[in-house]
Amino acid sequence: MKPEELEGYCNERLDAGTFDDYCPNGLQVDAGERVSHIVSGVTASLALIEAAVEAGAELLLVHHGYFWKGEPAPLRGMKGRRVRRLMQSGISLLAYHLPLDAHPELGNNAGLGRALGFAGAPIADQSLLWGVDLDRPVGSEHLAASIEQSLGRAPLVMHAGRPLQRIAWCTGAAQGYIAQAADAGYDAFISGEVSEQTLHLARELDIAYFAAGHHATERFGVKSLGDELAGKFALAHTFIDIDNPV
Repeated sequence: MKPEELEGYCNERLDAGTFDDYCPNGLQVDAGERVSHIVSGVTASLALIEAAVEAGAELLLVHHGYFWKGEPAPLRGMKGRRVRRLMQSGISLLAYHLPLDAHPELGNNAGLGRALGFAGAPIADQSLLWGVDLDRPVGSEHLAASIEQSLGRAPLVMHAGRPLQRIAWCTGAAQGYIAQAADAGYDAFISGEVSEQTLHLARELDIAYFAAGHHATERFGVKSLGDELAGKFALAHTFIDIDNPV
């Protein structure tokens, strides 16, 4: 199957054209080879590229690709080495950022909610912030343990202690949504990263914060999309997790 055919399907499935993103979504590197084996992973690092080469893939599907707004354009240095390795190995790069965070079935937020057992949904149309009202309150220790069991790493917990019943979340580097979550009346907010000011915001907005890892919270989307592509087009799919504690 041609890489651009997979791109066309993904663009439509993820409604990619409706997002004002920080990078181009879709086929970022076209190596020209027909695709029979997809490798998916979170970030198109050189380590993941080498793993895709070892696996014999012709397409690398990622959440964090290349050509971000504000970064230098020339293909030199680290970026040049990555793109050269892809092209020389006949591996195309397909990347989806915000469309793969937001999708109600395949997206990272949907996947994190399922992993935690939450029947959640976006708090508003086109919102990346998801939320759920639990049937009964849970302790912060219980929620932290559930996150650790689901993601394989313990979250950094801030301003916890009271029972939690309204939980909001947004994967990745979405710690800046904490004020929006508090304004919407949520008791707790789960995201990936944490900034210096997040602790002060949690205290002063009176909302518990759980930093569960950028990488750890964003493994769901590419794996779900890769599985769907494999099933629909009779392709092989391998998800490869390049461990990242951030």
